[in-house]
Parts: sequence; C-alpha cells; structure tokens
Amino acid sequence: MTEHTLNGVALPDEQGFFGEYGGQFIPPHLKQAMDDINQAYEEIRQQPTFQQELQELFTHYVGRPSPIFHAKRLSEQLGGAQIFLKREDLNHTGAHKINHCLGEALLAKYMKKSKVIAETGAGQHGVALATACALVGIPCEIHMGQVDIEKEHPNVVKMKILGATLVPVTRGTATLKDAVDNAFEEYLKDPTNFIYAIGSVVGPHPFPKMVRDFQSIVGKEIKQQFQERFHQLPDYVVACVGGGSNAIGAFTAFLADDSVKLVGVEPAGMGLETDKHAATMTKGKPGQIHGMACYVLEDDKGEPLPVHSIASGLDYPGVGPEHSYLKDLGRVRYESATDQECLDAFMRLSRIEGIIPALESSHAVAWAIREAPRMSKDARIVVNLSGRGDKDADYVANKLGL
Repeated sequence: MTEHTLNGVALPDEQGFFGEYGGQFIPPHLKQAMDDINQAYEEIRQQPTFQQELQELFTHYVGRPSPIFHAKRLSEQLGGAQIFLKREDLNHTGAHKINHCLGEALLAKYMKKSKVIAETGAGQHGVALATACALVGIPCEIHMGQVDIEKEHPNVVKMKILGATLVPVTRGTATLKDAVDNAFEEYLKDPTNFIYAIGSVVGPHPFPKMVRDFQSIVGKEIKQQFQERFHQLPDYVVACVGGGSNAIGAFTAFLADDSVKLVGVEPAGMGLETDKHAATMTKGKPGQIHGMACYVLEDDKGEPLPVHSIASGLDYPGVGPEHSYLKDLGRVRYESATDQECLDAFMRLSRIEGIIPALESSHAVAWAIREAPRMSKDARIVVNLSGRGDKDADYVANKLGL
C-alpha cells in the first residue's frame, strides 16, 4: 500500500491529523490501544504475505476488480454527460464495505484479538464484517439502532446467519450515531482483547487512515479501467458521503489530478432548510465527535444534533476528517440530494438500467441525474455505486405503495 500525500503533505501526519482534522481525542487509557492498532497495521501492511493474502481475497472472494458500466439509456434520456457506474454493488456482500472489513478482520487475527466489535447503520458494514470474521474465525458483535434493524431486515437476517451477535440499540434516536456510542462503550470494557472495527473513515487515528487505505482500491481501479478503455481520465468522480468511506476510496487516486472534479453528495433529507437532514459538510462546522476532529452538526451546547436521512448508512452527524480537510482545501465539492431526489434516482436507475441501487448510493446517482443535462455529451461522470438495493427494496416498496 502506497503512502498518501497531497501537495507534498503526508495524509495524515504521524499524529493522525489531516490539517486540523483527525487526531485522537480519547481518554488516556485508550490511547495506548489505538497506538497498538496503528503499530500493528503499519507492520502488517508492509508484509508481502499480508498484501498477497488480501489481494487473493479481493480477486477470488470479493470478485474484484468490479466493472464499470456505461449507463447508456439513462445518459441518452438525460441528454447530457455520459454516466458510468463503478459497480461496487457487485462485490461479495453487496457493497464496498467488504474492502476494509477483510483488512480489519485480518488485522484482528494478526493481533490475536478475541472479539471484533462494530456498529452498523444500513447493515452493509455489519454484513461485510460478519462475513470477514466468519472467514478468519473470530467472534463478531454488531451494534445496530432499533430503527435501522426494523428498516433493514434482510441485512439483520444475514448477520445472524453468518454467526454475528446482534446488539439492538434503543437509546437516543436508535440510529447510527447511537450504535457507534454503544459499540464504543462495549469496546472500552476490554480494549486489550477486543478490537473495534470502525465502519467508515471516522473515529480516532489510525482508523480514518486505515479504512481509507483499504478502500483506495476503488479509485485505483476506476483510474486504470478508464485509461485502458478511453485513454483518458473521467471528468467527474461522484460518491455519496455519510462517514465517507466509499467516497474517499473513489477520490484518493485522483487527488493530484486537477482535471478530475470530485463531488461528494450528502443527504439533504427533507430539505436543508429543515432540521431533518444529515448534510454535515454543507451545514456543519468544525468540532469533535467519536474521538476525532471534523465537521459536525451540533447544537448551541456543542452536542451532536439528531440527524435524518432516508438512507440509514448516511444518517450521521459527523464526517471523516480527511473529507473535512479536502473541503477546506476546495479539492472536493460537497453537495447534497434530498430524500425525494434519492427515491426518484432509486426508481429511475432500477427501471431504465435494471440496476437496483442502495439508497445511500442513490444520492450520488441523483446528483448525476440533476447535473448531467447541464453538461456536454463529451463529459464523462463516474458514479461510485457503493451498494445494491436489496436491503432497501421492501422499505421503498412500502413507502411508494408498490
């Protein structure tokens, strides 16, 4: 795995900061556990045997490289830019999450941990981690908000079939932020023997770096596939942003390519003018949450706000520190799509291209549908289709009366 820099600056620095964001804002007794994880990760990532094992799993277990599909009918209907889909939805377990879950499970095995603990929102991280833990033979415990359990029933069943222990979280809003809090409290009971496998590029150092590194394969593949196919780079790379793992995975390979515009699409929920959204980059401000400094949606007392998105995986009041840094630099544009735009994109892609996207990914599709008609037909947009919509099908059908 390569070192990541931008304009000659290491991302992150040795203390885990991306500019002023990131770091370790955690109790002193937890710092040693985080530093141990960082040391073990730095050791294992340099080992050819680890790299070979991970690459073989990506190829023969996950099914990488994932293809890039030209959505011709959708592009023709919109009458503007050509839209391409990076098909992470075709990965084993149905999303990009398996990319870092395999890495985290192998790291847990290397560190001889007795249990892997994690949170999940939409359930994709939970399913992927339960899968990876089954593969390497480590017990897995997943904390999930009760609201999301009821909304994402197919993924709940899969986690149980895979042998994970599911812990329902009923506190607060009973969604992703509360699941993170609950899982972190369980981890604190024995950080020596447990490992907390964070599901995005969030949390204390080294997790934003580590998850980014495992996910960076997405952007590397997009770059190689586009150059082989068109002998040029795409004009836009677009991805949804909650915590931001699929987006940072798609963006990292292109950070130094100024010709490629990078767009992160946040959940505007019921509208940015309401309090029912999770558009952290658009409406938030620098603060701290879950052991890191980043943009946060918070109240006057500095407490995280209750947030909303139709997509359980984007329902989070913080965001990855590297995204916060890239926003301030102006290297990535952060925009948003409403619940209604997301639903429309979900149905449109399903009925025009025969691809049912996850509600999370549908935010990025919605941006492409909105913006493509304003561009020339020569422009090329790559949307990272981060997950498939099997988990959302019943919910959407009920909501739309299908």
